[in-house]
Amino acid sequence: MCKKMMPKEFLWGNSTSSMQTEGATKEGGKGASVYDTYEATPNSSDWNVAIDEYHRYPEDIALMANQGMNCYRFQISWSRVNPTGDGGFNEEGIKFYSDLIDELLDHHIQPMICLYHFDMPLNLAKKYNGFINRHVLEAFIEYGKKMIDLFSDRVKYWITFNEQNLYFTPEAFKYSGYLNGLQTLSELYTIAHHVMTAHAELANYLHHNSDAKIGGMLAYSEVYPANSQPLDVLYARQIDEFLNKNLLDAFVYGTYSSEVINFVKIHNLKVDYTQNDLNVISKMSSDFIAFSYYQSTTISSAVVPQGTAPNYYLQYGQKENTFLHVNEWGWSIDPLGFRDILDKTYNQYHVPMFPIENGIGVREKYCNQEIQDDYRIKYHRVHIQALKDAMFNDGVLVLGYLGWGLIDIPSSSGNMDKRYGMVYVNRTNHDLKDLKRIPKKSYWWFKNVIESNGANL
Repeated sequence: MCKKMMPKEFLWGNSTSSMQTEGATKEGGKGASVYDTYEATPNSSDWNVAIDEYHRYPEDIALMANQGMNCYRFQISWSRVNPTGDGGFNEEGIKFYSDLIDELLDHHIQPMICLYHFDMPLNLAKKYNGFINRHVLEAFIEYGKKMIDLFSDRVKYWITFNEQNLYFTPEAFKYSGYLNGLQTLSELYTIAHHVMTAHAELANYLHHNSDAKIGGMLAYSEVYPANSQPLDVLYARQIDEFLNKNLLDAFVYGTYSSEVINFVKIHNLKVDYTQNDLNVISKMSSDFIAFSYYQSTTISSAVVPQGTAPNYYLQYGQKENTFLHVNEWGWSIDPLGFRDILDKTYNQYHVPMFPIENGIGVREKYCNQEIQDDYRIKYHRVHIQALKDAMFNDGVLVLGYLGWGLIDIPSSSGNMDKRYGMVYVNRTNHDLKDLKRIPKKSYWWFKNVIESNGANL
């Protein structure tokens, strides 16, 4: 195992979203988001409290600092700082994030801001159907510019959209605030384009008005052919082209993939492109490529209906990889996939890589003694080792490594039973208990990793 240390400026840290942490959904002048309409189920919580970060962030920042973290990626809730999404700004909400940033800096933790993590202001979803409407695109740009003006002197790392390639998949309709419609392929491509235009406008604005850095972010899962059948190989390549490289080409080169452009043309898709949009995108550049990585999967072309757009291949043909361990939620553990994504992306684009989500969800219960989560230690160890192999053996420039939700938070579906954290939060889906923070065994392991700057895994 490689004992080399990471570069001195390497960023170690934690990533979260606002709806999975803050709670306080009706406090501080916050407006409603679409998440406020999602009710608890037998296997999920509502979003009213989450882990009460709104009131408890000093405690959690102290835990991060004690562990040695020097970076925390969090999300600004659009509806907390602008309750309707397109109206006046809420000074109490702005003050919350300003105070949070100051607290991080006081603990020598570099803030990283994400501007949107699926939680469309409810007003914009109801009135305009979310990002399908150009008004919402313009409202988001106004909100983003305001946040850059307020915070870019203190916050040096930014992303706009969490896992932006998901807006080019069937999940886009949920994540973009789309409440009504036929969910056509043309609408999907329009949503993806509006989101990219918003990202480009804000990336250009930040570069012109600050010395802060910004990059696009993908949910990057390695997709292998299910077997050596040539059509499986073709489908795996097309998935990578449409869902990943199309965005990466825009982030780095300022243009969409020629294959995707041709697909739009030959299928006569009605996409809301304007020449001004394309001009804005052409001027965009990225200081880093951010991505989440949790798992890999495979694609079987045999079960994909003929004529399906590549954006939908996985909806029909995704298959578990029989060569890998898969958890109860169907997520495989594949550190070599992580290394391959780092290698192939850096080799093609030569932009610094920044994995800002990585982790494993597991059911855990606290019974008055430290949780012995050796499985989590093993997961992070093999992925950090794969990261080091990409850096020291393959020559990839990597800025840092951020784990996902390293203090327990509800999962993206609201399930508190699917825990990613190195710190246990004492609540269940339907019982808030005392929300006490309790470090697990992995907390102390990761503290040692950070103290050794990656040398001791």
